[in-house]
Amino acid sequence: MTAFTLKQEKELPEEQLMNLFLSVGWESGKHPDRLVKAMRGSHSVMTVWDDHRLVGLMNALSDGEMTVYYHYLLVDPAYQMKGVGSMLVDAMKKKYQTCLRQVLIAYDDAIPFYLKHGFLAGEGRAPLQIAAF
Repeated sequence: MTAFTLKQEKELPEEQLMNLFLSVGWESGKHPDRLVKAMRGSHSVMTVWDDHRLVGLMNALSDGEMTVYYHYLLVDPAYQMKGVGSMLVDAMKKKYQTCLRQVLIAYDDAIPFYLKHGFLAGEGRAPLQIAAF
């Protein structure tokens, strides 16, 4: 099994970010310069590396006390089902364990993964958004 490296960092190479986001088919990958700025503006960013290749990323937006919102969690499809996503979620949950609320929005097919990690669907609540794409 590959030994992955978990890092907390906000300064990420534009090409690595673009490749990771495009690997999962996310539109954000078409805006690598904005992704670099988004990571810099995040409260924290956890990454997983296979040698010099970025294979997973999770970022958090937070006030540091009351609420943390996990915006991105993505794992290169070639590395899915190898524990990369769990490494990221576990690291972020530990970092923000003192926050009163940990929140994310999950795609339907990812809900079982998040349930396994202790997240629950909010009853009587629905995520709302205005999206440019």
